[in-house]
Amino acid sequence: MIEIGEDRFAELVEAAFDRVPAELAALLDNVVLFIEDDAPPDDPTLLGLYDGIPLTERDGTYAGAMPDRIYVYRNPTLEICDTEQDVVEEVGITVVHEIAHHFGIEDDRLHELGYA
Repeated sequence: MIEIGEDRFAELVEAAFDRVPAELAALLDNVVLFIEDDAPPDDPTLLGLYDGIPLTERDGTYAGAMPDRIYVYRNPTLEICDTEQDVVEEVGITVVHEIAHHFGIEDDRLHELGYA
């Protein structure tokens, strides 16, 4: 496990979002990012979470909906990492994974693509 403070972790998450191709980032619609220390108690090892309505499931009733939320959890991520480079890689995978859920890509397909 590596120790990385909240501010540095936030920088690494923001950098991971910055690495998302601009044409893909431009398609994100009504999404906000949250960085939290701990995952939900029912899944304490969770690294990230997408909470929202994927683009593939939105219809005419979606207007005025609260923003979708992408969460990245610091402590579970740090728990499985030994170096800052490990954190960079893990956060990058987590960010892509959660953005993919926004686009309606399910876990099985993400695992096939290497975004477990």
